[in-house]
Amino acid sequence: MTKSINFSTFSSIKIGPIKDVLLLDSLMPLPEGYTLIGGANNLLMSPNPPPLAMLDKCFDFIRLEENVLHIGGATPSGKILSFAKKHDLAGFELMQKLPGTLGGMVAMNAGLKEWEIFNNLLAIRTEKGWITKDNIEHGYRFAKIDGVVYEATFASKNGFDENLLLMFKKMRDNQPKEPSAGSCFKNPIGHFAGKLIEEAGFKGRCVGNMMFSTVHANFLVNLGGGTYEEAMELITAVKEEVLKRFAVKLEEEIIIL
Repeated sequence: MTKSINFSTFSSIKIGPIKDVLLLDSLMPLPEGYTLIGGANNLLMSPNPPPLAMLDKCFDFIRLEENVLHIGGATPSGKILSFAKKHDLAGFELMQKLPGTLGGMVAMNAGLKEWEIFNNLLAIRTEKGWITKDNIEHGYRFAKIDGVVYEATFASKNGFDENLLLMFKKMRDNQPKEPSAGSCFKNPIGHFAGKLIEEAGFKGRCVGNMMFSTVHANFLVNLGGGTYEEAMELITAVKEEVLKRFAVKLEEEIIIL
């Protein structure tokens, strides 16, 4: 079964063509040549992306069983946050204003500073079965997962922290309001990507309707009608300039398809 998606409205950066996307509705391997997308919150989609697949709504669920929280890979962050708040569960406050679905968040170990999705994770379920956290190589904004994250389990601990929620909200309120795909680049070891971009003279730099934000230089924002080509021109130019000036290689946090 497929679903037609207009990525210029569906993706968070508001760029991309209309494409038929394959819906995965059972524990099956990702078909060869296909790329899995979640909520398209960290994607920059070209006019000709590879074949795409996403999890069906049957993987949008949350249930609490004997102090273990089971969450489906297609479950949106907002739904998880509401559940945690309602049931007084700690460790999910970081989902405040963190867009996306669980599968995508686990696949990139999403989070904010030292708070990340893997902190509370117990195991994931792929088409090959259950894999415990100890057997998953992971680190800052990455997780090495062979397969599709159809479900994940988390330790259920009481103590939802409203102060932490407020802190995450404040931190994210400092982010640009225009459409973007989140942080454009990962922070290189010993550096902040936003500071490097700013010092390279790219804060507020535009190509067409794409711009490195004046609010936070590491956010590539769409001012309205921005294109993939404009975004790539800026990404390429800033990487070259930062490498030339500071001998630091910027690595994309956004996924380019």
